[in-house]
Amino acid sequence: MALYVQKFGGTSVGSVERIKAVAEKVKGFRDDGHQVVVVVSAMSGETNRLIGMANEINDEPTPREMDMLVSTGEQVTISLLALALHKLGVPATSYTGSQVGILTDSAHTKARIQRIETDEMREDLDEGKVVVVAGFQGVDEEGNITTLGRGGSDTTGVALAAALGADECQIYTDVDGVYTTDPRVCSKAQRLDSITVEEMLELASLGSKVLQIRSVEFAGKYNVPLRVLSSFQDGPGTLIVAESDQDEDSMEEPLISGIAFTANEAKLTLLNTPDVPGVASRILGPIADANIEVDMIVQNVAPAGDYTDFTFTVAKGDYKKTLKILEEQVIPDLGGGEVNGDDNIAKVSLVGVGMRSHAGVASKMFRVLADENINIRMVSTSEIKISVVIDEKQMELAVRALHTAFGLDKSDIESE
Repeated sequence: MALYVQKFGGTSVGSVERIKAVAEKVKGFRDDGHQVVVVVSAMSGETNRLIGMANEINDEPTPREMDMLVSTGEQVTISLLALALHKLGVPATSYTGSQVGILTDSAHTKARIQRIETDEMREDLDEGKVVVVAGFQGVDEEGNITTLGRGGSDTTGVALAAALGADECQIYTDVDGVYTTDPRVCSKAQRLDSITVEEMLELASLGSKVLQIRSVEFAGKYNVPLRVLSSFQDGPGTLIVAESDQDEDSMEEPLISGIAFTANEAKLTLLNTPDVPGVASRILGPIADANIEVDMIVQNVAPAGDYTDFTFTVAKGDYKKTLKILEEQVIPDLGGGEVNGDDNIAKVSLVGVGMRSHAGVASKMFRVLADENINIRMVSTSEIKISVVIDEKQMELAVRALHTAFGLDKSDIESE
């Protein structure tokens, strides 16, 4: 007998029929003798509907009341799923985040879990019940309802699995696992049997939307086996594990496990910048003060006493705001210079733990892109990742070319 925490997203519970199908799936696990905790999101589109109504009433809603409002979406789903399980003869009890004892800090709309009370859940499980928990929410020390941010149901699922010592946390979604890249862009993309937490963290941070990054961080921190599965078809999915937990037969991992990409970036270059100590802080300080995150940074080397160029990227939605800060605050502070920018760029990234023990990945990547006449604007590397900035219109061509060049098209591919 195993203990599974199963999380079903909004698409998986998007209608009464789909909720019934989830109940059938959960019943199957219980009939096999397993204990099951189910975490569910609001029905697809419900959270957006609630936010839309709030904005119609008040275009600057207070965070506390927004948490009170949007948390109701999951409450509907847990009660409907419990009723569906009862109809199938399965004893089940539904709980909101506050009822089940998910205690968070008081940062409304982006709260972080501090601890979870498990006694009541364990009692229900020992009595043979299925425990149905509302994802995405908790309660602070003052008794206020809090939410964990969009996509927070994944984090709820992993956190419950960690607290309960579950054998596996299963994330059911509308895809049947983690792929080498987005199949909508590259038809030859392959589902991975397994991938390391490190690789999944990189892919999630670089644009892959299969899992919320906080849930992957949680899984890595508490060593929770995490599996991505489809709600709509059977299959083994993709298992996300610590690198140390990989099979011995899988130690000769492929060079690259996945290719991530995003067009949600913009590039800005400050020309004729004084090449003196502290200039980077004077450029990026006002941007940080505006809560704008900077991604890639390149500063050209200049002869002593000369001027140089300083280039960095931000999210595309922050482009105009950043441009204004540079023109109105940074350039006057530096005493000159000019700025140019481009919000028609894309970032393409290779990810794989195999990079640690193999040289030549970057040179091969650059050669493949050159063969396709794709110009590289910026480069950033880490131990298991190489990212390049290119023209947005060439993004899909780059992904497909790299996918083929690094052997990811093979039908017998495994993430080893």
